[in-house]
Amino acid sequence: MSETPEVRPPVVTPVRVIIALCLVAPFVAMLWVGSYAKTDPTFIGIPFFYWYQMLWVLISTALTMVAYQLWQRDQRARRAAAVRHEEGAK
Repeated sequence: MSETPEVRPPVVTPVRVIIALCLVAPFVAMLWVGSYAKTDPTFIGIPFFYWYQMLWVLISTALTMVAYQLWQRDQRARRAAAVRHEEGAK
């Protein structure tokens, strides 16, 4: 009999939900144009429409970094659990 890899369904964990929220939040914020399609309040003479979008560039960077770190931690934990599971099965 041939060895085929076991196919497991994706696992939804709280950490993965947080990762998804971190990655989806900037899209929602930028696609909801009605929330920032105005000129007031201005910031150092820059209309709200522009500085709000520039602020989201920084926020998106931070959220992507958080999502990446959480993903790396999740993958390390899954690999460690798989190794422990295999050692216990021997």
